[in-house]
Amino acid sequence: MPKFMKMLNNISRSQAVYRHERISADDLQMGQYSFVLAICRAPGCSQEDLARELCLNKSTVARNLNCLEEKGYITRTPLPNDKRYFSVAPTEKMLAILPEVKTVSREWRALLSEGIPEEELAIFYSVLERMQTRAREIIENQEESK
Repeated sequence: MPKFMKMLNNISRSQAVYRHERISADDLQMGQYSFVLAICRAPGCSQEDLARELCLNKSTVARNLNCLEEKGYITRTPLPNDKRYFSVAPTEKMLAILPEVKTVSREWRALLSEGIPEEELAIFYSVLERMQTRAREIIENQEESK
């Protein structure tokens, strides 16, 4: 399994290129489509929630949110109990692009899994889900030990 991470990384990068070429919102950067999906899935989430969900560091999330806010895709509102933290919500502009992002994401999954039997995909997804859970646990434990 030595090339496993490289393979996953290549698949992820290929997906980013595919989405970028297929989605009409030319003011979005390649890595921002995952923000569109995550923010629309959980409107009002905090920047910290996004960092956890997307497995990104807080500064990367903040930079991307600044960009998305400047382009009119999101609004950020300070949380009432702590003004240092923000609630992130999609604007109409983001909601308008969401169906296209979802469609292109579904197309990618279909193309990627074409010709692979459902039984094999089910096993693969199950293993990936367990590995993802384990990866998140490792990171959480690492953060707690700081």
